[in-house]
Amino acid sequence: MVSQANLAYDALVLGGGIAGLEAALNLADQDFSVAVVEKDASIGGKMIRLSKVFPTLDCSSCITTPKMAAAAHHPKITLFTYCELQSLARRGDDLVAAIRQKPRYVDAEKCIGCRQCEYQCPVLAPDAEQGGFAARKAIYLPFSNAIPQKALIDPEHCILCSRCDKVCPTQAVNYFQEPEDFTLTAATAIIATGFELTKLSNKTQYGQGKIPNVITALQMERLLAPHGPYNRVLRPYDGMEPDNLAFIQCAGSRDQSLGVPYCSRVCCMYAIKQAMLLSGSLPLADITIYYLDIRAFGKGYEQFFQNAQAMGINFVKGKVAYLDPGDNGAVLVRYESQEAEGGVKVAEHDLVVLSLGMLPGWTPAGRCALGTGADNFIKTVKPKLAPTLTDLPGVFVAGAAAGPKDIVDSIVEAGAAAMEASRYLTAREVSSEQ
Repeated sequence: MVSQANLAYDALVLGGGIAGLEAALNLADQDFSVAVVEKDASIGGKMIRLSKVFPTLDCSSCITTPKMAAAAHHPKITLFTYCELQSLARRGDDLVAAIRQKPRYVDAEKCIGCRQCEYQCPVLAPDAEQGGFAARKAIYLPFSNAIPQKALIDPEHCILCSRCDKVCPTQAVNYFQEPEDFTLTAATAIIATGFELTKLSNKTQYGQGKIPNVITALQMERLLAPHGPYNRVLRPYDGMEPDNLAFIQCAGSRDQSLGVPYCSRVCCMYAIKQAMLLSGSLPLADITIYYLDIRAFGKGYEQFFQNAQAMGINFVKGKVAYLDPGDNGAVLVRYESQEAEGGVKVAEHDLVVLSLGMLPGWTPAGRCALGTGADNFIKTVKPKLAPTLTDLPGVFVAGAAAGPKDIVDSIVEAGAAAMEASRYLTAREVSSEQ
């Protein structure tokens, strides 16, 4: 588990996604010691789960994996994965973080990532890393390029057959492992906790996740990924290649009934990206995007949108009211057209992808004194002049923790947060010398 020795650092970075890693590397390269606390079993965040990024269509894993490796091997960075922040409070000049190490039921210091336990395990369980479309073992490594390469046991599916224990060459399996609480101190902190998506079950009109061929955008990312569950795009209902696909925008944003009245900013662009990738994977398929407004806000984004139109992707301006199951796994889309002819219409599609809204990945309520806005994202006190400043001195924010934003803006903000933290540390050092 966690060594209790020397848990004092210059900076704490909460979140091991692309923003957190960028901030940590920026600080570590300035010779500050950094602790990165990540709730998942691997660093990499949402970005490592994507197929490609917009508008360049570069490989997402090719960008993220070097950052992950750099952080893991940097002498000034310590990774605390599969950990949750219980509280963050200022004690004198320092920030004290109470951390809970969740049990892996595998000794991380002994595990060598050989996967012999995984190969011998007889139990199959749905693999959330593959959108639930594939299976994994009850003891497993999160994914092939996970960092750290350490196994963990899913207690909900483990049958305690002890096969993994018998085959483990280092006797790392520990069925009796308990959560471990520890504290670490830091002079400054950067909150980079990212986002989560609204749940399929939240929207009654869209089937609440019970219509088989209605999936989320993150599930589509896995279908498009070269290391995805099927190695090609198949619909989950019957394993057939879809001939007619639809994307529904604002399926979890700009919706007062869901308590998400704001725009999530990136949905239009990732839907266009996925549609363009699908047109390459399924060149004969018809692809439709139902939208209210196209938010092409970044550099090259408008051209990206126009390229999609030139490729033959059909953009329909209209609000989708209901989704209903059709025959043979089809999905009926009932929408109000806002185009010239107008009126209520019904279209049938083989596969429907919902662009769900972005929610805060972590909220400080009950954990620390950070303020939040009406949208529950962390509040910034000078959003135009210094968008990484929070109302807690010495604590900064980066990426989607402060509100919906794309990867480019998250990385830029991470650099800005690291610079603010560096200035804070330098000023504190100068003050202590006087």
